[in-house]
Amino acid sequence: MALVRPLLLAGLAAVLVWVVAQNLVLGAARTELDQTLLLTKRAVEAEVERLRSLPAVAAEDVRVRDALAGTGSLQAANSYLETVAVHAQAGELFLIDAEGETIAASNWNRAGSFVGENYGFRPYFQEAMAKGQGQFYAIGVTTGVPGYFLSTRIDVGNISGVLVVKLDLRPLENIWRSANADVALADANGVVFLSARPDWQYRALSTLSQEVMDQIVATRAYEGVSFATSAPLVRTAIEGSDAVGNGWIARLTPMPSTGWQVIAARATAGMQLVSLAAAALAALATLAIAAAFKAWEQRRQIIALRLSQSEKLEAMVIARTSDLAREVDARVQAEIDLRATQEALVHTEKMAALGRMSTAIVHEISQPLAAMEATLSAAELGLDQEDTATARRLDKARGLIRRMQRTTKHLKSFARKEVPQLMLVGLCAPVTSALDLVAPRARAIGVVPVFHAPEGRVDVMAGAIRIEQVVANLLLNALDAVADMPDAQITVTVTAHAGQAELCVQDNGKGIADADLAKVGEPFFSTKLTGAGLGLGLAICKAIISDFNGTLDIRSHQNQGTRVTVTLPLAVQKSAEAA
Repeated sequence: MALVRPLLLAGLAAVLVWVVAQNLVLGAARTELDQTLLLTKRAVEAEVERLRSLPAVAAEDVRVRDALAGTGSLQAANSYLETVAVHAQAGELFLIDAEGETIAASNWNRAGSFVGENYGFRPYFQEAMAKGQGQFYAIGVTTGVPGYFLSTRIDVGNISGVLVVKLDLRPLENIWRSANADVALADANGVVFLSARPDWQYRALSTLSQEVMDQIVATRAYEGVSFATSAPLVRTAIEGSDAVGNGWIARLTPMPSTGWQVIAARATAGMQLVSLAAAALAALATLAIAAAFKAWEQRRQIIALRLSQSEKLEAMVIARTSDLAREVDARVQAEIDLRATQEALVHTEKMAALGRMSTAIVHEISQPLAAMEATLSAAELGLDQEDTATARRLDKARGLIRRMQRTTKHLKSFARKEVPQLMLVGLCAPVTSALDLVAPRARAIGVVPVFHAPEGRVDVMAGAIRIEQVVANLLLNALDAVADMPDAQITVTVTAHAGQAELCVQDNGKGIADADLAKVGEPFFSTKLTGAGLGLGLAICKAIISDFNGTLDIRSHQNQGTRVTVTLPLAVQKSAEAA
């Protein structure tokens, strides 16, 4: 038993040192691989970017455009493409019509010419026709030579076509192999198409799904290659930028401009030997040190035995004290939670009662108010035109009745839950309408609200009338806030970013006190003078915006102004259809 502990310690030290050494070796290897990745990525990007703009430049030549339009000589286009390919050191240049058939090519006079071949199934053709540009790596179905295809759409009047350059990347592969650089390139699906290791060529990093296999077959990307007979290169799932295979580790980095992955690998045999040597040295050192600590350990055990009883008792007291403190804290927190729950229930019941009361008030006084307004209108029609004093009184009475009707309308909007009708709405239109509605009030105060409209449309799924109601309410609140201000300003801004539309109404008015800011959105809460408002405006605005899956945020500082921001999801229907 006396030797068991030193041996265990030696074994543990060996394991720990092996782990540390392994991590250090792997860290150094990752650093070297990252440097290799950086250099390889820059070299590949430089080679690709060298010819990326060639199709667009060559497409401006009149011989190419006339050949596509059918008004020029195809032979002239063939000769021009052949000359450009030679001078640009490009693989091949070829022109495809809208049906996918090649009508001119730089290899028109050589075996395996592209002329007459149909490449409508290739993604680089389909992407260019749809989006203007395309790119795709594949094995040539005509020549059997792999290459990277860069394409650009050409529009001549109402006739469209695609000009494609084929870039041969095999010289890069030859350089890697001659320099013993263990690097490779994989496409977006994880298929290695360029590698310094010949046994990696056209093998998948991980198991391909059936959907990906079907896509590869449909695009004929790797014509003649069978992925079913080759095992994946990576033994375990790729974690971040690290991959582990049979006897090697690798680092991966994406190449956003092409959608590829750059891979740098390194064999693990040498790293394992270094780690094992360090572990053996650690085990020997631990056995030597263990004997020196044996006496000290025995003395420590004697002292620990004497102190154990007092420490145990002290620990029991501390534990019991902690338990009592936790029980007290738990009871106090329970009382706080119970009190908060009771207050929330009381508030909820109050709001329900206010809703029922609002509905009853609206029902009882709406019809009498309408009848009173009709009666006053009839009296005004029968009034003598010279009796201006009576006309003013009637007009004042009708104004009071309209004010009462607006109050009942707010109560009705607050009490009734409507099913929102969603439609495609441009935010600028309801904002403009709301500005027109509040214009008389703004002129009376002496303020001209400034509207910063976006350059394009900002569409949301909402209701135009209800959005206009929200904007008008926010503008009226802003006008009330800047009334009697010497340098009053109100701005309305509509912007769009990150999939969200934002409508912002900002003023430099009196602002809202910090104590009131948390309550301004509650029904029947108002900071205005008694009788100037019901306190339902912002509550109704919040309810409307919530129906449209949006949010309403209020930021305010006293004597500095208020900023109200309405956020709504951008409508994606049009962009999806255009795509």
